[in-house]
Amino acid sequence: MKIANRGEVSPFYAMEVMKAANKLEADGKRIFHMEVGQPATSAPKAVLEAAAKALKDQPIGYTEALGIPPLRRAIADHYGKMYNVDLDPSRVVVTTGSSTGFLLSFLSLFSTGDRVALAEPGYPAYRNILGALDIEAVGLPCGPETNFQPSPALMDQLPGQIDGLLVASPANPTGTMLTPAELEKLIGYCAEKEISFISDEIYHGLTYEQDAVTALQYTDDVVIINSFSKYFSMTGWRLGWMVVPEQLVPMVEKLAQSLFISAPAVSQHAAVAAFDCEDEVRGYIDAYAKNRELLLRELPKIGLDKLAAADGAFYIYANVSHLTDDSMAFCQKMLSECGVAATPGIDFDPHRGHEYIRLSFAGAYSEMEGAVEALRAWLK
Repeated sequence: MKIANRGEVSPFYAMEVMKAANKLEADGKRIFHMEVGQPATSAPKAVLEAAAKALKDQPIGYTEALGIPPLRRAIADHYGKMYNVDLDPSRVVVTTGSSTGFLLSFLSLFSTGDRVALAEPGYPAYRNILGALDIEAVGLPCGPETNFQPSPALMDQLPGQIDGLLVASPANPTGTMLTPAELEKLIGYCAEKEISFISDEIYHGLTYEQDAVTALQYTDDVVIINSFSKYFSMTGWRLGWMVVPEQLVPMVEKLAQSLFISAPAVSQHAAVAAFDCEDEVRGYIDAYAKNRELLLRELPKIGLDKLAAADGAFYIYANVSHLTDDSMAFCQKMLSECGVAATPGIDFDPHRGHEYIRLSFAGAYSEMEGAVEALRAWLK
């Protein structure tokens, strides 16, 4: 049997670490889970109730490929309430998680051989999905001097033609954010150079010092990717959305019809209720903020003092170059010896990630306290 090479992508190391951590935990070892962005909380209560009602009252079958109209309207209304953006629901595409949104956006915007710029460090699935589609992922080295975010000056340093730029603010793994002025400048740069702009906004709402702004506040000629997974604590519900320019809707719809048919129906009916759960969601964010405060205070005391800003999301990106030049081996040793599960930086940056690790603070406060004490004893 001949096997295609498009599946030869790098492993998603965060998931590999989780698998190893789960095995150790099953064998009886105490594990502090900081390897994946998995909220400790369930979906909001009203979402659970709406799911139960849908299962009881709805014939759970296929939906329209673009999503059920009530959910598309609720998402559009969300942009009015959160950002004061008047969004036509016809531009909203409901997806099976944000991952489907990335696939649909890449397929509809780029052709084989096109080149898409990505910040390094950045979410590894961007690079892997592009590679599987024979689209070149062009790494854009970003460091502390630009808050680990892209800039027009960095874009100008890239050789050859660039067809797209994918930006995440807040970002994974760093948690850093672009200022409104920086985001507007990047969007203007891409418009001038005829570079397609994709804005990953799945960590919007999870911010601690300043609110995030959507790219839609500056232009309609962008693709927005978002999800119910992080802000609404609905990772396993596999539900996200896109906002696309009007002219892109027919193409995205046809691709979605053939590739996915529709997003999960129960999740769609339940998610309509998510936008009425702001008080409960605010409680989630307060918990993340408490975890963040603990780590930013205590990690420097135990020798982890070179940290990205963590403006949003729920990650700490730590420089460990004074401890190792092999973040994979370091994370494996840390897991086996003190039970703290973290993701090696090579997951996010294949060139400089050997000097970094990512710690997720999406878990319970007690988990964060235990991890700090375990690291304190291990690093002394």
